[in-house]
Amino acid sequence: MKLFWEYGFEGTSTDDLEAALKMGPSSILNSFGSKEQLYALAIETYMGEPTKYFVDMLNSSPDTRQAFENLVNAAADELTRSDHPTGCMISLAGTHMSAAHESIRAMLAAQRALSERLLADRLRRGVSRGDLPADTNVEELASFFGTVFRGMAVQARDGLSRAQLRAIGRLAMRAWPDAKQMLPKLPKGNRPASVGRRRARRPASD
Repeated sequence: MKLFWEYGFEGTSTDDLEAALKMGPSSILNSFGSKEQLYALAIETYMGEPTKYFVDMLNSSPDTRQAFENLVNAAADELTRSDHPTGCMISLAGTHMSAAHESIRAMLAAQRALSERLLADRLRRGVSRGDLPADTNVEELASFFGTVFRGMAVQARDGLSRAQLRAIGRLAMRAWPDAKQMLPKLPKGNRPASVGRRRARRPASD
């Protein structure tokens, strides 16, 4: 998995795989079927433990804004860990593929779309519980944060520090819907006397 994570599908040679797995080409073929099938297995493995933080952080707080803030901070930490390649295996891979490997590109695009659906689902929960405005466009907000996370992955691969990625996350949180939009309107019967009615006119003096 880490080999594909570091070099991508086309950047990882058969010789690289043989050395990493300590297996000959026929053994790899018998065990995994093909390089494409081995890569699909690596993606499946990556979507397990290495990305577990993503779902954990989305559920880390009942408050939606706090959950997303936790997520952007956790992403900055995970994307810069020293015990695995920097960046995100899904975000960095498959955007440029030869026509012969269209199935790989489509698989990675589907995984990116899945991440955005998870973001949108969490935002819908926030709308339902009332900590996001009712008119929040959850698909657009999810797409925005998905774009932020993919950009952070590229920046991590280019050498940005954890602190720099956290700063990007703080800027992203400024796009959060304004809480003022959620101020409830008072029922007419409970309005202060000075609201919604004219002050009584004093009678004209004789």
